Amino acid sequence: MAASATRSDLRAFNPVRKRVLDLVLLVPILLVAGPLMALVALAIWLCDGRPILFRQVRLGMGGRPFEMLKFRTMRPASDAAHREYAARWIEQGRPFSDGDGAVYKMADDPRITRLGAILRRFSLDELPQLINVVRGEMSLIGPRPAIPYEVEHYQPWHRRRLEAPPGLTGLWQVSGRNRLSFDEMVRLDIDYIDHWSVARDLAILARTPRAVLAGEGR
Repeated sequence: MAASATRSDLRAFNPVRKRVLDLVLLVPILLVAGPLMALVALAIWLCDGRPILFRQVRLGMGGRPFEMLKFRTMRPASDAAHREYAARWIEQGRPFSDGDGAVYKMADDPRITRLGAILRRFSLDELPQLINVVRGEMSLIGPRPAIPYEVEHYQPWHRRRLEAPPGLTGLWQVSGRNRLSFDEMVRLDIDYIDHWSVARDLAILARTPRAVLAGEGR
């Protein structure tokens, strides 16, 4: 797929409108999520000890690096397995499988703790990213935050997904993330960027709880 000639609709004053929308929505979201985040942090500390948060460098709008926050759901280990998974997912265009057709998904990573599996099932591990939204490093809705070593395998047209701030949720998530190929995910990101509106952000946000409960958001 060649790079689209369509200009992003996230231009002119629209980034300001998107940021104002984030700040307005953050007030009620934090009132609900704040106590829940405190309970999750306590559960991790009691069950798995410290650290409570997992910090990872991701790429934001324009490829600018930032430190993304998550609740820790895994035992400390090398990320070599995820590096291989990411490279093969991008280059093959789909989650890779063995000769018997078994699909490898990082959701099945043996490093995930028992509590971590529960947090991931309901996407509770993502809640600290609300802090990234407060900081302006992320938006509530946008493309999945890219990992630097993933971008090394991008084709030129894939980089268009870096034209918007990454999101805590997004069109890719409510469309069944684990069932999508990488190219399909990027096309959804580009469609979102090229046709952004306040109404669309609100619609995606409204669809997110159902996608999470149905297991489509992981």
